[in-house]
Amino acid sequence: MQIQGQIVDIENKRIYSGEINVENGKIISIIEKNHDVKNYILPGFIDAHIHIESSMLVPSEFAKIAVLHGTVATISDPHEIANVLGKEGVYYMIENGKKVPLKFHFGAPSCVPATAFETAGAIIDSEEIKELMASPDIYYLSEMMNYPGVLFNDEEVLKKIAWAKHFNKPVDGHAPGLRGEPIKKYISAGITTDHECFTYDEAQEKLSLGMKVIIREGSAAKNFDALIDLLPENYENMMFCSDDKHPDDLILGHINLLCARAVAKGIDIFKILQVACVNPVNHYKMNVGLLKKNDAADFIIVDDLVNFKVNKTYINGELVAENGQSFVKHIDFETPNNFNITEKQISDFEIPSSASNSSVSEQAKQIRVIEALEGQLITNEIHHNSFIKNGKLVSDIDNDILKMAVVNRYFNTKPAVAFIKNFGLKKGAIASSVAHDCHNIVVVGTSDEEICNAVNLIIKNTGGICAVNGNLNKSLALPVAGIMSDKDGWETGKLYQEIDAMAKDLGSNLKAPFMTLSFMALLVIPDLKLSDKGLFSGNTFSFVDLKVE
Repeated sequence: MQIQGQIVDIENKRIYSGEINVENGKIISIIEKNHDVKNYILPGFIDAHIHIESSMLVPSEFAKIAVLHGTVATISDPHEIANVLGKEGVYYMIENGKKVPLKFHFGAPSCVPATAFETAGAIIDSEEIKELMASPDIYYLSEMMNYPGVLFNDEEVLKKIAWAKHFNKPVDGHAPGLRGEPIKKYISAGITTDHECFTYDEAQEKLSLGMKVIIREGSAAKNFDALIDLLPENYENMMFCSDDKHPDDLILGHINLLCARAVAKGIDIFKILQVACVNPVNHYKMNVGLLKKNDAADFIIVDDLVNFKVNKTYINGELVAENGQSFVKHIDFETPNNFNITEKQISDFEIPSSASNSSVSEQAKQIRVIEALEGQLITNEIHHNSFIKNGKLVSDIDNDILKMAVVNRYFNTKPAVAFIKNFGLKKGAIASSVAHDCHNIVVVGTSDEEICNAVNLIIKNTGGICAVNGNLNKSLALPVAGIMSDKDGWETGKLYQEIDAMAKDLGSNLKAPFMTLSFMALLVIPDLKLSDKGLFSGNTFSFVDLKVE
């Protein structure tokens, strides 16, 4: 096979007219040769940190869409399914991913469960980390979210890091906002990357200490604008990632969109492509070609180096996508699950109060409220007057203080209930069993009845997302571990868009209400979050009362 075009040589920072010759999936020669072909040939794009599960697609279905955007490989953390099914979930992702051309590089989840303050479906201890790290299918120890465990020398945490070092595999970090002496100790433990930086100064400090910073732009957390100005001076130590990408967003684009945005800011094209294509391969020792002789024939052909419209994607010399058509074939797959609860009652979500009916109760005047922030995983703790009707604390719709609950999906127990601001619902409720990291059911609603109806719809579907309003409801079932669809990416994306639109019709003004909702139970991201065990402060790493003393 011969491919002609304008060859983009990232290493030597040159573009020249040439021809690539491929045999048996390898590049056997690259020849400088004059011709009239104007398209550009460059290495494929790599997402340097993604949870495939957050696309609501199994790896084989994710691959169908990703190759359309020139993505040839991912650094994939199977942390989400591991919290549901343990190491067997990790093996499920690996085996499913092997059946399609896209090159998935999975890590060993370091924090299952993420904390001891929530209920997960499994535990992965240091002995199981040893087993996983020994596998050639595991490329790294995935994000070490338990940074307090690192800072306070938790024996089990340090054992997990030690096994990664033993097998000469990198350790990914996860330390949002960590600065000063704590970040120095965290890095000195052997942790090499962080994708959680949300300010320029934080990322600059981590880079100065030798850490590689991954610029994240996902469906909920969007840090590109805050960090991109660091790239020109630090391009050798930066990468791009999505972290979490919902199916409708994946259909629109992937890492190619970040390259286009970086070009629009006037950044040197070779620096951008080093970040998007080269650095992940070198850091994680990926089996991905970089457009060199004897490399695997993993490359893409684009119209230009401005918009990065992908004409063709090749993986191991196989044409896997062309002009918007994916050639990745459907494969049959199993739907393992771990949903073990019965339907709930409205009374399960009620919070009794001895106060008389009023908008402000003297007995429970101030309550802690989670303040969700657009485009961020972090939240704030704010205090607000409680709202009481018929002797119960209820949603204060006028002030956008809505009731929220997290329901344990692994065994029957009373839901944890709190309040949240900025979801904006004026009626109905939305719920999801995609709730990082333990994937219990998380719900926000305007009344206890609507909340209960939404939760029971998720239980009936053994996982999914939904929006409800009286007798009207829309849902997307996620029967694979309660977090992934058994449908293809386009059908999943269409259903997701319909439910997202309904959530916005109910009043939500968040750009991605379900993605934001999925992070409101993520305890390792400060500050105030809700687990199935109660209201939790990420700053003090402890439970707190709903009522403010």
